[in-house]
Amino acid sequence: MRADIATSTVDGNAAAGMLWDVFGADVTALIGVCGGCGAAAPMAEAIVELDETAAIVRCRGCTHTLITVLRDEHGARVVIGALRELMRV
Repeated sequence: MRADIATSTVDGNAAAGMLWDVFGADVTALIGVCGGCGAAAPMAEAIVELDETAAIVRCRGCTHTLITVLRDEHGARVVIGALRELMRV
């Protein structure tokens, strides 16, 4: 999905449901560390490009794609991008 065709651009909370489908937990409070710029922030603060089948989660600092969540007839899956670390504080 390209940003120009995303249904909306929102914060990381909007991806909570899709992430729950994969992890079975709310990961929006976890701290994600960007492998691009090193910024560390709650996943809820990330930028998300969202449509009915995908959520592209980007670093608010440098816009690198941290993860992409894809949903299809088989369920949901996460493709890891520039997410270097995911931690609970």
